[in-house]
Amino acid sequence: MMKNRKKEQVAVITGGASGIGYAIAKKFAGNKIRTVIIGRNATRLKLACETLGDHATFLVCDLDQLSELPGVVQKICDIYGKIDILVNNAAIHIKKPLYEVTDSEFQSIVLTNQTAAFCLTREVAKIMQKQGNGSVLNISAVASRYGLPEYIAYTASKSAIEGMTRAMAVELGESGIRVNCISPGFIRTNASTIALEKDPDWKIKAISRTPLKRLGKPGEVADAALFLVSSHASFITGIILPVDGGNSIGF
Repeated sequence: MMKNRKKEQVAVITGGASGIGYAIAKKFAGNKIRTVIIGRNATRLKLACETLGDHATFLVCDLDQLSELPGVVQKICDIYGKIDILVNNAAIHIKKPLYEVTDSEFQSIVLTNQTAAFCLTREVAKIMQKQGNGSVLNISAVASRYGLPEYIAYTASKSAIEGMTRAMAVELGESGIRVNCISPGFIRTNASTIALEKDPDWKIKAISRTPLKRLGKPGEVADAALFLVSSHASFITGIILPVDGGNSIGF
């Protein structure tokens, strides 16, 4: 049993209880990757794991508490003996005119979306370096590719994620650690569905500039995630992969 556990890959996914994070966790667990989802809400994490199967478990963690992250990473490593995959997916946002965004609101979004991802990657990379291999996958957004009005803090944080992806890939590559990023387009999650239904004009605009003329599915992002962290992508690092139905090149 211990031999089998050593052979299993171990993945850590932030924000894995819902949306794209949950879809990635489902894809990983379904492919027999030992998947640890982390987040703030114990109830949501537990409910998610109940539907993800035996290969999924959870750990309650507030990513904004940066000083706690090294301990969280070490705890996961102590339990499973290694960490093969890290998916930095957790993110928050506010929709607000630039003139009204406060310093604390801006910093709060950057803290969760960018700084926590950096801190977690730094700690996990220390373990991966000792292992001589590992794969980090960051999740960006369409906001990093063109200007979305009233999403200034979110845009800043996601643009930073893409820059960090490239810098991390270069620095960590010699240790056998690959770092890539997926930039999803407009994906039909519970949260996005509510937002788009409240603003029909926004929904029409989003779909009209997407060549495939539909919203994406969380599972389609998860398919790309599984590929990028797998051995099939062993010579791929530092890329920003749009999974957006062509939205980034649409007109």
